[in-house]
Amino acid sequence: MNELSVSSHDMGRFTVVEATGDIDLISAPVLRASLDTLFRDARSRLVMDLRGVPFLDSTGLGVLVGAQRAVRHHGGDVRIVCSDPRVLRVFSITGLDQVFSIYDSPEQAVEEPDPQDRPADPR
Repeated sequence: MNELSVSSHDMGRFTVVEATGDIDLISAPVLRASLDTLFRDARSRLVMDLRGVPFLDSTGLGVLVGAQRAVRHHGGDVRIVCSDPRVLRVFSITGLDQVFSIYDSPEQAVEEPDPQDRPADPR
């Protein structure tokens, strides 16, 4: 078992939330509490850096989906940074790779324009 630690820092207009360790039934409340603190501070643009997460179960996915719903209600977004093939597979199997934008680095996630800021497709 890999104990979960969560920290956050600002990067441009986003708050990067770095998680290290397993996110499962036991540790998901730690992540939820950290996100709830950010929500109380009106943080609605989050980059979830999961590069230090070797295991993510359905409880952890539920926390991420809940976070996405919470911030979208306020015009925000949750972007995922992940490189572990096992964790990426969980997103793929559940179809959540279609719900979340997934990036290789926090820098890439922060630089990506918001969908409403992108130019319209001229077709």
